[in-house]
Amino acid sequence: MSDRPLAVSLDVTAIPARAAGAGQYALAISAALARRRDVSIVLVSRRNDTRRWRERAPGATVLGAAPGPRPLRLAWEQAAMPRRLDALGVNVHHGLHYTMPERARLPVVVTVHDCTYFDHPEWHEPTKVRFFRRAIEVAARRAAAVICVSEATAERFDALCHPVAPVVVAPHGVDHDRFTPAEPAPGSDASALAKLGIAADRPLVAFVGTLEPRKGIGVLLDAFDRVADAHRDALLVLAGQPGWGDALGPLASSRHSDRVLVTGYVPDDAVPALLRSARVAAYPSLGEGFGLPALEALACGTPLVTSAGTPMADAAGDAALCVTSGDPLALAAALDAALAGGPDIEERRRGGLARVAPMTWEFSAQRHVEAYEIGAGRR
Repeated sequence: MSDRPLAVSLDVTAIPARAAGAGQYALAISAALARRRDVSIVLVSRRNDTRRWRERAPGATVLGAAPGPRPLRLAWEQAAMPRRLDALGVNVHHGLHYTMPERARLPVVVTVHDCTYFDHPEWHEPTKVRFFRRAIEVAARRAAAVICVSEATAERFDALCHPVAPVVVAPHGVDHDRFTPAEPAPGSDASALAKLGIAADRPLVAFVGTLEPRKGIGVLLDAFDRVADAHRDALLVLAGQPGWGDALGPLASSRHSDRVLVTGYVPDDAVPALLRSARVAAYPSLGEGFGLPALEALACGTPLVTSAGTPMADAAGDAALCVTSGDPLALAAALDAALAGGPDIEERRRGGLARVAPMTWEFSAQRHVEAYEIGAGRR
C-alpha cells in the first residue's frame, strides 16, 4: 500500500455560478479535500470559471478546460476529457454529479445524489430524466466506486441498478463556521436580511432551497394559510431560485399571499442569517437524496419541520418535528407548535445542535478518500 498522496481530479464543470443543492456539495467537498495532505486535488472546471475554484479551494490545482454551454460541456466530457486526464497523470477521477467520462482509462468514482429520476420522473424535466437515468446506470456498471450521500440513496441505488462496484456512503457535512447560533457581529443578521427586504423582528417561517414542486412548496403555502390567522405577525419566506415546474402557482390563490416573501436566490452569506432569524425552518420536501438545508437550520439553533421517512428525518432524528409529506394539516400543526414555542420546541432546538455537531465536511471528505482508495486499488 503506497504512502504517497493520491492524485485525484474532480469534475466541477457542471456547477452553476449560483450553486444550490449538489452545487453546494461540490463547493464544500472540494474545499475540504483540498485541505487534506493525503490527496492531491485537481479541479477540472469550465474555462471561464477558474477564479471561483481557486478562491474556494486554494490548496487545489485548477484546470479551466471545459466549454461553458451545457451541450458543448457534456460533449467535451466524453470526447476530450479522457485525454486531458491522461495528461494530468492523476490516479482517480471523480464525477461529482452522476456522470463520468465513459472512455476514461483510469479509475472513475461517481457521486449519485438520489434516485428520483427512476422513482419520480414527474419531479424532473423529461430530457433530464432520460439523461440522468442513463448516467446512473453507466456508473453502476462502469465506475470503480460509487459515492451515495445517504444510506437511503445507497439502498435505493443498489435495488434499482445492482452496481458492480463498491458503494461508499459519504453524508454531507455542515459548515459550522457559517451555520452557528451566534451571528458574526451584533446587528449583522438584521442588516443581511434588510437587503433582502425581510424584517428580522417578525416571526419568520423560512424555506431555503430551489423552488420546484418536489420541495413541497404548494403544501407549505397551504399550511401557512392555515396558521397565519393565529400568528398574525408571521411571514413565510421562500428563499431560493426557481427550478423546474410551477412551484409558486398556488401562491395566486393563497389567502395570505401578502405575507409570503419570495426572495429569489439568496447569497451564501445571507443564508445563515435567515436561518438564525427564523422562528422555524420548514423543509417539507417530498423526497431528497440528503436535504442539507434542514441540517444547516439545526446548526443555527432553529427548530425544524420536515418530512417523515426522508433522509432529512433520518439525519435530524428526534430534533425535528416530522410530518407526513404532502399533508397540509399535519404540516400546519407542526408550524403552529414551532411558532408558539415552549419547552418541547426548546428541547428539540438543543437536541438539533447536539445532533449536527459531529456532521462535518471533514468527515465527508474522509469517506470520499476511502472511495478514492477503493477505486485506485489501495483498499
